[in-house]
Amino acid sequence: MLESFTFIHLPVATFVVAIAYLIRGVAGFGSGLIAIPLLALILPLSVVVPVIAMLDLLASISHGIGNRRDIRWKEILTLLPFSLVGIGTAIYIFKTVDPNLLSMSLAIFVILYSLYNLFWENMPAGLSRLWAMPWGAVGGMINALFGTGGPFYVIYLKLRGLGKDELRASIATILLFDGLGRVSGYAIGGFYSEAAMILVAAGLPLGALALFVGGHIQTSMSQQIFQRAISALLLVSGIALLVK
Repeated sequence: MLESFTFIHLPVATFVVAIAYLIRGVAGFGSGLIAIPLLALILPLSVVVPVIAMLDLLASISHGIGNRRDIRWKEILTLLPFSLVGIGTAIYIFKTVDPNLLSMSLAIFVILYSLYNLFWENMPAGLSRLWAMPWGAVGGMINALFGTGGPFYVIYLKLRGLGKDELRASIATILLFDGLGRVSGYAIGGFYSEAAMILVAAGLPLGALALFVGGHIQTSMSQQIFQRAISALLLVSGIALLVK
């Protein structure tokens, strides 16, 4: 598996990583949502998800946590324990569930999320903090299984009524802690194989460069139109993964 991975899949995989982090640099989100469904077309999720988790964690650490005054620590500390439970559950599922079933589940999730992002924009605020239990657990589990659980945290915090700056700072913070938990779990579970570390080493320079370039790209496209374009790409990649 390692030889075929190195000589056939590696150039395509690193190109996908570069595109994903270019988009993250422009939009401030979405590296996992873009990279993982596309990489899952050519590589097993047990390799793809830990690799993107490590790259995301390194990207988060390099950026640091900005706007610390806007961080809503009470919301984060309410979500995190349940998120860790979800991560632990996902590591167990990774080791026991058929990889094809996981890939199909990822495809369905990506399709549903892209449709939600395309057609449902307005969300009423005022959700009870008690909902941190299911939202945190599901977010942690989906993030650890598919690397795409960030939207659950975003939706929960939006429903809690956080403003734009508070939301951005709080999401960056919780994803940093979530990433530390996921990478630790994957390492303990033995998911950082030689193939995975080759992809991390190959993707890190290109991903870092793409993230830097994306952060300096000025686009006349509105954030709403940009997010819809990304959602359309996700919809196509989800359908392709489901067909596969």
